[in-house]
Amino acid sequence: MTVTSRTSRRPLAVFDLDNTLADTAHRQRFLERKPRDWDGFFAAAPQDPPLAEGVALAVDSARECEVVYLTGRPERYRADTLDWLAEHGLPEGRVYMRRDEDRRPARRTKLETLRRLARSREIRVLVDDDELVCDDAEREGFTVLRARWATPSTELKVAQEREGRT
Repeated sequence: MTVTSRTSRRPLAVFDLDNTLADTAHRQRFLERKPRDWDGFFAAAPQDPPLAEGVALAVDSARECEVVYLTGRPERYRADTLDWLAEHGLPEGRVYMRRDEDRRPARRTKLETLRRLARSREIRVLVDDDELVCDDAEREGFTVLRARWATPSTELKVAQEREGRT
């Protein structure tokens, strides 16, 4: 059996990034302005400190699962995102990002991706901080671990649901 075929049979552990693995507190100021400074918000992501609880869970999950990342970050920030994951010792894995022009709520975009992945793979767990994403995923039968280790941000929650930005 090749490494590729072994990996493809492992269940998936799906991890969100912002406020699950990466602490976005230092960049919330970009969302407190009117209009919100989305370019500034995402451009500051490479300076995010890692969230120890989330990173440890991802590393631990990689023992039994293939780790993949599911984020509402726009595709144009892929290079920064991949660099951040590598810099902080997170397991290698596919990264699913929002198309640059997609402004739908995260609970829609992420659930679409989860459904697509579940067609051919077992999803062992989704780890996410967005309560609406978690609620919808649970309603569809996915096992969810709610990432409650970051300081919640009202601005980010509004942005996730109403503005479809992260």
